[in-house]
Amino acid sequence: MKILGIDTSNYTTSAALYDTVSGEIRQEKLLLPVKKGELGLRQRDAVFHHTKQLPIVIERLFEDIRVIPDAVGVSVRPRNTDGSYMPCFLCGEGLAEAISAVNRIQVFKTSHQVGHILAALYSAKKLEFINERFIAFHVSGGTTDCLLVEPDKESILKITEIGASLDLKAGQAVDRVGVMLGLKFPCGRQLEELAEKSVRIFKIKPVLKEGSCCLSGVENKCAKMLADGETPEDTAMFCLEYIYSAIRGMALYALEKYGILPVVFAGGVMSDTIIRKQLESEFSAYFAEPEFSCDNAAGTAVFAALQFQKGQRA
Repeated sequence: MKILGIDTSNYTTSAALYDTVSGEIRQEKLLLPVKKGELGLRQRDAVFHHTKQLPIVIERLFEDIRVIPDAVGVSVRPRNTDGSYMPCFLCGEGLAEAISAVNRIQVFKTSHQVGHILAALYSAKKLEFINERFIAFHVSGGTTDCLLVEPDKESILKITEIGASLDLKAGQAVDRVGVMLGLKFPCGRQLEELAEKSVRIFKIKPVLKEGSCCLSGVENKCAKMLADGETPEDTAMFCLEYIYSAIRGMALYALEKYGILPVVFAGGVMSDTIIRKQLESEFSAYFAEPEFSCDNAAGTAVFAALQFQKGQRA
């Protein structure tokens, strides 16, 4: 089967094609354009850019192949919770519905968060985890969530929040500090390159409240470091070390509460190698490769494939 996946987040226009026989996924993505010095887009601007970019992404994905997908998967909300909504996801949902109608194929709808987790499992070659309980982190510009994930007959994954950031999200902290340092949004990779030049070792005690964290202090502390004459390299390292410390604390809380379980890390912030190496050394941890960590449509394609195959077996 060939399964099409679509994702229209507040950062990236994405499409993917999943070949369930070979197991290969091909992807095409375009970042939403953000003006220098700005920290993101208003929803109306995100919708506008997705509308322009979706045809380009789909054309590139199918540029050298001719195939009608067997099904299409799409993210239609940030999370699988009541009231979870962002207008930018309407762009992908509308396209998926149109493709479904024209080709008389099924469309399977899920959340952006489920897509991230499934993309991470696919990349880590651990899709069998959908049949067991595990801990997942979704760490991005819009979320810093620690989640209990369990099998679910209807939606593949049942997700229960264990903890989250109570204020600033990890990706927001990275981008705000990055823009403060003169970097271009989104700032993750550039901030990491700066931090790699630092030789400072920081002892950080993150603010944790029963499995949740507070990250607003990162931005304030980094601003003070720069005002006090600290180098951009050391400031970047402090930012990433603080985020690592907070995630580590959240993971320890979850494992103490639910027992020793595999821990899967998803979301764009988790593509940072400085944070990743430290977490890998401490936990039974599984990470997606960077192209499957950042916003992508691979997980929605995997979701549709699992749902389609479940229907065939029924």
